[in-house]
Amino acid sequence: QVQVVESGGGLVQPGGSLRLSCAASGIIFSIHTIDWYRQAPGKQRELVAGITGGGITNYADSVKGRFTISRDNAKNTVYLQMNNLKPEDTAVYYCNARWRSFEYWGQGTQVTVSS
Repeated sequence: QVQVVESGGGLVQPGGSLRLSCAASGIIFSIHTIDWYRQAPGKQRELVAGITGGGITNYADSVKGRFTISRDNAKNTVYLQMNNLKPEDTAVYYCNARWRSFEYWGQGTQVTVSS
């Protein structure tokens, strides 16, 4: 059974940092591309960052220079380091693992940036 589990969300002040984790089981983790999405209230889900099995990364323009995605295949985990957080980063963050036509979603973790 495939499981994708996000963790690390919480409440942080503007300018602060958080590190999200996405742990997956039941898949050959190293061949999957892992993407982080987010969805704010009343808005569509948007792609934040992604990393391929080979380590190629991509970022939304809104987070470039502030967020860093990385992976540890030995731990079946992808990380999203988020620095200089802004109130507009407030959203539920979801992890998606995909390979060819297969994709799996986590349940999401809430990130709230507020003073």
